[in-house]
Amino acid sequence: MNGQGIAQFIPLILIFVIFYFFLIRPQQKRAKEHLEMVKGLKRGDEVITSGGIIGTVDRVFEDDTIEVMLADNVKVKVIKNTITSLLKKTQTN
Repeated sequence: MNGQGIAQFIPLILIFVIFYFFLIRPQQKRAKEHLEMVKGLKRGDEVITSGGIIGTVDRVFEDDTIEVMLADNVKVKVIKNTITSLLKKTQTN
């Protein structure tokens, strides 16, 4: 290869670097933050599911599921990864 052949790959390398810093890296950061949030869920936390349902965590199971209380005597079992955000975190003393 000569200098001209290498020069043809420079734009491709630059595009990859731009994609990495503007798309791939931020998405990996968001995924890591979501995983930490899901691991930190505990009883009393108010959450939103991916379906838009707001509820309070009632029980946390070992098999990647949690029980969310929607209203009095209304509880549903959901997969932890379907929790999209945490509205209120319970205060621990």
